[in-house]
Amino acid sequence: MADSNLTNYIDTLQQCLDAKRETLDKSDLGQLKEELRAFHISYASLYNLFLKKKLIDEDPYKQEAKITEIEVPDATIFQEAKRIEQLTIRLANYDNQLDYLVNFYQLGIDFLNLDRIKRIMGLVRYIDWSSFSADSPNQMTKSVALLTNQSKTGVDALTLNIIGESTQRLNKTTGTILKIIKDLSIYYREKYKLNVRLNITKDMSAGEATMEGIRKKMPSAMPGQPFYKELIDELIKEDYSESGSDLRDSILNILKVKENKPKAAKPGVVFKNILLDGIQVIGGSAGTLSEIASKIDENHNVLESRKKSFFESIKKLIRQITNAAPEEIFYTIEYLDPTKGAPVKEKINYHQFRDDLDKRIRIYNSFARGPAYQKIAAMTEDQIIVYLERYIKELTQLHRTLNSFDEFFKANVEPGERDKIKGIKPDLSALKNSYVKANQLRHEYSAQKEEDDQMKRLGVGTSSPPLPPPLAPANAPPPAPSA
Repeated sequence: MADSNLTNYIDTLQQCLDAKRETLDKSDLGQLKEELRAFHISYASLYNLFLKKKLIDEDPYKQEAKITEIEVPDATIFQEAKRIEQLTIRLANYDNQLDYLVNFYQLGIDFLNLDRIKRIMGLVRYIDWSSFSADSPNQMTKSVALLTNQSKTGVDALTLNIIGESTQRLNKTTGTILKIIKDLSIYYREKYKLNVRLNITKDMSAGEATMEGIRKKMPSAMPGQPFYKELIDELIKEDYSESGSDLRDSILNILKVKENKPKAAKPGVVFKNILLDGIQVIGGSAGTLSEIASKIDENHNVLESRKKSFFESIKKLIRQITNAAPEEIFYTIEYLDPTKGAPVKEKINYHQFRDDLDKRIRIYNSFARGPAYQKIAAMTEDQIIVYLERYIKELTQLHRTLNSFDEFFKANVEPGERDKIKGIKPDLSALKNSYVKANQLRHEYSAQKEEDDQMKRLGVGTSSPPLPPPLAPANAPPPAPSA
């Protein structure tokens, strides 16, 4: 290929990649984040159900896992005798990896590359949700499908509906995610080849631009970059073969960003509804908190049963007869302070804590079942977001405290009574999903609101339509909710 042709192609390719990058950054990556979030929420619903039904065990090391880069969990064949053990470890790891990907990974153009795209694809395809069947030749897919079928026995219609929606959404989001990843992969492949051209082959002749010749120059010309044999082979064919012109035209056509025709103006976004959805998510945590409260009461009773001497039984009976307040009981729990990175001990009055927990459950429950929605709907967006931020912070702190209680009860029970202690890890996972989802909605509100404000400043935006009446009760805190 003549030098001028190569130069023209490089210039055109650079322009196409810049336009593609802008599209990916403004549209596709945002959609990828949302699809991955929906993917994880759906998987977590199934995973927590497996734990609740005791189809798998709680992984004691799940909360201690430290992730610095996403890794596809083990997919090697395991023996049937070790099925529960392996599924316990692998599915817990899978949940951790998805959580890290959704909440901590930098899904940005400059951070992602071909290797990280491959890792994300590996996570999404770890279980074949598009062919999700107990007859699947893939052992992990088959095993999880069997667990899903087992989890359907003895459950109510609502749980069956959740299982069905989760598997359907996992299938749907898998297709959307893989489509976006394909576009990202094309961009990074062509970007890689462009960098090789600019740094190594631009001034090479056909005789010099061989696989081995490019490999030798790679360490000095592109230090730290991997050598992708497949892509280098493509580059050589595109730049130096007889069919190169057609290959290059095909690549430019693939990268070409389609011009979007102006669409009819859509109704403005009802931003208040996003905040109300967040409040509704908080309200949905009431059921999980009730389940947790019941379990920690049982664990508390196991510890207290050891103190039932004759005189203590008499004292307790007298308190019951006289309607006196229960004897104060203090537990010292320990948790990691995220700001200091050091463990902190806190002395908690158990009965006072339980009273506060019951109060929160009643308040959260009122967001979905009482007249609270009408009260919150009458507030301004600025007022609603204050409530939402407050309750997100409350749930986050409550999750930390309850997790510490769980560790405390397990550590202080007698060896012969360990089977009496009720674990709450699956419930804690569900609780975490609640405040994470509520926080995501808060961020979504802020992002969309900011974008709308910018459009208005440019004279493009239109005012949002009035808030429609609710079709069903949603959750919203009253201005001063009572216990």
